[in-house]
Amino acid sequence: MKNVKKVQSWQVSEVELVYVNKMKSTERPVITSSKTAYDVLMQHWDKNKIDYIEHFKILLLDKANRVLAVYEVGSGGLTATFVDQRQVFCAGLLIKATAIILAHNHPSGRLVASNEDQTLTRKMVEAGKILDIQILDHLIVTSEGYYSFADEGLI
Repeated sequence: MKNVKKVQSWQVSEVELVYVNKMKSTERPVITSSKTAYDVLMQHWDKNKIDYIEHFKILLLDKANRVLAVYEVGSGGLTATFVDQRQVFCAGLLIKATAIILAHNHPSGRLVASNEDQTLTRKMVEAGKILDIQILDHLIVTSEGYYSFADEGLI
């Protein structure tokens, strides 16, 4: 019995994806414009930090443009934050979103899209096409207003 090999036992991690819905569909806000998206986002933005540190959030929407969730993808420094596209779409896939609105703040108060903002938006739109999750807009927000890529014809 010298040729008998020991059977190896493999240990692997398990993944459980969970989304807890706390609202009835009819109670969710409906996004009808960049203004309603901004209003919903401002309810979920820390007013003490919007003019201090950059954050990147997303609105995850169902087929009727009802808000399923608001998710903070990342926060960073005074002039930038890291955005991992995989996190954005992982959240969208987890809760079965059909559309996403991207948003980040400019602590400087400037409502101007940088080259980096435009590049990121194009990459997100292309990734969304592959996954069949539409990127409806990208808002740059401040405590005093917002800039909409969709309103400016950039999406």
